Amino acid sequence: QVQLVESGGGLVQAGGVLRLSCAASGSISSIGAMRWYRQAPGKQRDLVAGINSGGGTSYRDSVKGRFTISRDNAKNTVYLQMNSLEPEDTAVYYCNADVSTRWGRAGTYWGQGTQVTVSS
Repeated sequence: QVQLVESGGGLVQAGGVLRLSCAASGSISSIGAMRWYRQAPGKQRDLVAGINSGGGTSYRDSVKGRFTISRDNAKNTVYLQMNSLEPEDTAVYYCNADVSTRWGRAGTYWGQGTQVTVSS
């Protein structure tokens, strides 16, 4: 009953900027932590950034100072502002969230991903 849909990916040159969005919908009671992961071809899926329900944030070392995660609780949406993009940032980016439903069901949900490609 919960869906996460990412948007905002695309092709950008090195040094460019993208802003990803992920909107949650369905029978939602509350959302805890929200996260962004990424997965490059042939590599594992890695945590990029996370934000808890109180607004506290954490980042993968390689994106610190370049990426900013934020959330709009009224819209059930998490964002990832990506500045100074590098070719190494190329990956499919996935949204992830801890969600409690109206019926007491708690679980972690994933979006289907959005492609980010950074050219040199």
